[in-house]
Amino acid sequence: MNPRHLAASVAALTGALAGPTFAQAAAQATNETDIQDTMVVVGSRTPTEISRIPGAVWVVDQQQLQTQLRTGADLKTALGKLVPGLDLAPQGRTNYGQNMRGRSVQVLIDGVSLNSSRGLSRQFDAIDPFNIERVEVLSGASSLYGGGATGGLINIITKKGDREGIHLATEAGMTSGFNGADDLDYRLAQSMSGGNETVRGRLAVAYQDNGRHFDAGGDEIFPDIAQTDLQDNRSIDVMGSLDVQLTEQQSLQFGAQLYRSGYEGDRGVYFPNLDAASPDLNDAEIRDGYASDRDPATDRKMVNLQYHHADLLGQNFYLQAFHREEEASFQAFPYPVAGGSEFRASRQNTDLSGLKALFDADLTDTLSLTYGLDLDRESFDATQMTFDKAVSDASGGLVQEEAGVTPRYPSYRVDGISAFAQGEWQATEGLQLSAGVRRQHMDVEVEDFQGIPGGENDYDATLINAGVLYDYGNGHQNWLQFSQGFELPDPAKYYGKSAEVSVDQNPLSAIKTDQVELGWRYNSGAWMTQAALYYAWSDKAVENAEDLSVSVVEEKKRDYGFEGAVTRYFDSGLEAGATLHLVRSEQENADGEWEKRDARYASLSSATAFLGWQDLQGERSARLQANHAFDLEDDNDREIDGFTTLDLNLRQALPVGEVSLGVANLLDKEYSTVWGQRAAMFYSPYYGPEYLYDYQGRGRTYTLTWSMDY
Repeated sequence: MNPRHLAASVAALTGALAGPTFAQAAAQATNETDIQDTMVVVGSRTPTEISRIPGAVWVVDQQQLQTQLRTGADLKTALGKLVPGLDLAPQGRTNYGQNMRGRSVQVLIDGVSLNSSRGLSRQFDAIDPFNIERVEVLSGASSLYGGGATGGLINIITKKGDREGIHLATEAGMTSGFNGADDLDYRLAQSMSGGNETVRGRLAVAYQDNGRHFDAGGDEIFPDIAQTDLQDNRSIDVMGSLDVQLTEQQSLQFGAQLYRSGYEGDRGVYFPNLDAASPDLNDAEIRDGYASDRDPATDRKMVNLQYHHADLLGQNFYLQAFHREEEASFQAFPYPVAGGSEFRASRQNTDLSGLKALFDADLTDTLSLTYGLDLDRESFDATQMTFDKAVSDASGGLVQEEAGVTPRYPSYRVDGISAFAQGEWQATEGLQLSAGVRRQHMDVEVEDFQGIPGGENDYDATLINAGVLYDYGNGHQNWLQFSQGFELPDPAKYYGKSAEVSVDQNPLSAIKTDQVELGWRYNSGAWMTQAALYYAWSDKAVENAEDLSVSVVEEKKRDYGFEGAVTRYFDSGLEAGATLHLVRSEQENADGEWEKRDARYASLSSATAFLGWQDLQGERSARLQANHAFDLEDDNDREIDGFTTLDLNLRQALPVGEVSLGVANLLDKEYSTVWGQRAAMFYSPYYGPEYLYDYQGRGRTYTLTWSMDY
């Protein structure tokens, strides 16, 4: 993290987590090193200085993010290296298992949640980083937001028109490991923004085209056939915003996005034994000639309307209305059947609409209250395309022709209504007390599925939080906080398994996570530090069966650990820093003893360290960074091997724009990704041999980027 750049980039807020967002909040004037006065919304759903939040808050500004991206990293990889409590990322399309503090994380764009009750792990296959202004992160369970925030919150704030006149920005880049003509990724992005004091807008288009990827041994990386990857993937992100100052007290902001990310290549997995007398999935290889009637893709449409009134009934009032449509398609996957394997591919559709209202009132000079109401509706349906077995077998799985389409999971609708209130009392000059409650009611309606009756039920969740923050007045702060979050078992996998699981008589139950956190931060001209000890626990858990269906079991789980970051600044322009996350995940066994959690779900501890330099004019910079994932072994002897990689980034200003050179995996380390090792545990041997799922890490790559603002 680079808090100097972070503080310097403080601007009008453009998003609020799971609640109203706004564009016209006044920027907080700070000096270059005073990060604690940076305004964020992650801690309280209203614009709040970091120094008033009793919790670990991390803000990744645009320059920090670009430094990581220009080594060839994608968004989830960049955040995994910058946010201490967030796991290092997988390198495919999925972010499954990229937890925060060992638990699930809720991801939002300008306050619109990208999570769903279905639990698809594609929240970061959602936006091109060219359109990101900054990212706000709150570590730990949160009671102020909906389901999924048991480990933390990530709010992606998008760029807006922020100046009068016309402003253009252009970016072009390419990445390669020089392993052949197919080993080339390139990207192009262009934006235009501008306006006047009353109306300002921005329109941007970003395009990314990926080639094939190779490991450190120079071998083509085997595709992730389970969750799909980003090889031969094309993405385009079209995003626009319009800000209107209606009156001195009122503002309106409209945002819209069209996003598509999908496979468009002709390379696929060839299985030589599909038409053998004893068919199996051994000895597969990558070949040309792939063609399928359903390819991996993520398609999203989103609109977001935000209204702010600075003096409605003597209070600040925020209103947000939004709608998101998302279609997630998967690739042909081999399912065991009599006589070999049958290939199928699912497509899963989620629609989410919501309305959120919030009042922020100063009751006295020392007492404030934030309260509001959230309404949302989520609809889900999914189909599964079955491919012609004779064609699949004859082509070794390269050609997949549609044989039929059937429902994949039960369709359902979830209607939610939630009320919340959060109070804050400045008891003394240094002591601040806060507390809040959220009451959430959800109605679930499930349709009939393959002869299994559907039905309706509902459930409730009450979540509380309380915190104490003490500011010593010399840059040091301490806090103690208790907070709750919850997650919901996946309705699509929970129901529809058996007629014995009646929807009416088996309502879903919120799986609560309780957390206690003790934290400290310190800010001075030469040092920037933040650290927290945490302990989180829950009494229930979601358990995956061999057929990948889920059930809720009475099983106690706990996660505890330490997360922290430190940066030291030197007068010469040098800076050095490190992040550290030590996490221990455990579950209680039948004998009442605590044992290590299953390696398929437990988070790995991780650490980063960097040495950077920037000249006084800001025209050139360099950064060398090490990233380390620790080994993990559970009590059933399942193991995940950790790894260490180095990244280098060099930047130079030019007479026209600037250019950067990034080298990822500088030492060309050969390793299996964490997701690859987990996937092998999930899918093998039931769905085939282990090598099919052991997704490898990419070898050394070089990224050249040119950009210009004008």
